[in-house]
Amino acid sequence: MADKNRIEVEILGQRYTIRSEATPNYVRELAAYVEKRAKEIQGGAPGQDPVKLLGLAAIAIADELLRLRDERREGDKERTATEKDAVARLGALRQLLDSVVPEK
Repeated sequence: MADKNRIEVEILGQRYTIRSEATPNYVRELAAYVEKRAKEIQGGAPGQDPVKLLGLAAIAIADELLRLRDERREGDKERTATEKDAVARLGALRQLLDSVVPEK
């Protein structure tokens, strides 16, 4: 297992030490994204509880993740149906070619 890095980040004025095998830049990118989403939820109403904002941001980010997962699964189903259709068409084309091309 790779060594864990200790990365200091700040989200909504709160400092956090994150231990992760990920690169410091990646962890900072994650923290910046969480803060961005929390600020979007906060809107122009300062003074809200940071813990509440982070909880709501976590729910919003989880929603994004699950929606993307569902879209991916749906895309996989469509690809599978398309692949089955392609195999069926190739089989039909082969039968057609076999019927018109004389055997040697």
